[in-house]
Amino acid sequence: MLEIRPNCECCDRDIAPTDEAYICTFECTWCPGCVARFRDGACPNCGGNLERRPVRPPAALVANPASTLRVVSPSCQERLTEV
Repeated sequence: MLEIRPNCECCDRDIAPTDEAYICTFECTWCPGCVARFRDGACPNCGGNLERRPVRPPAALVANPASTLRVVSPSCQERLTEV
């Protein structure tokens, strides 16, 4: 089951479980604004492709809540300025 992380790993913007977000196979989570700035639209951590994160229906969130663990990549903003 997906974690449905609560924030963009690059800019730390809050992303609700029903908001548009993008993930790679490692579940690195990104907001659309940051993804638009990534070189070749690839995950800046692993280089893998990014796909739109599925939305977990609100009823399913009751029994299977989204993660509250915030993950932030400290070097993401620096790498964005290099592109």
